[in-house]
Amino acid sequence: MQTVVIVIHLMIVSVMIGAVLLQKSEGGGLGMGGGAGFMSSRGTANLLSRTTAILAAGFFLTSLFLTWYAGYDRKPASIIGAPASQTQPAGGAVPVAPTSGGVLDTLKKADEQQQNQAPSAPQAPKSQ
Repeated sequence: MQTVVIVIHLMIVSVMIGAVLLQKSEGGGLGMGGGAGFMSSRGTANLLSRTTAILAAGFFLTSLFLTWYAGYDRKPASIIGAPASQTQPAGGAVPVAPTSGGVLDTLKKADEQQQNQAPSAPQAPKSQ
């Protein structure tokens, strides 16, 4: 289903690009006044404007559908990556039980626990 909607989305995008490029330039932003081409009649300009509006609405709807479909089965995840119960402490550190205070409070408590533990003997600095 997603593949079908993506193909429709890409078809809408390509036709919309063509419709925008066929429209007459009225601003003359680059000094290229429209001139008298085959797209100079009023009826054709109205047709292209309406076609562009319809294609833009289709683009918007397919974009919304694809966004909704991508997040349909998404499960909530932790910002840290893995739950605290599955991680192993590094270097003999005591794991800290998660609290409701948040990540910063948990890290602060872990730091306080490490400072409270007195080293048993002097240790040489470790290189990283």
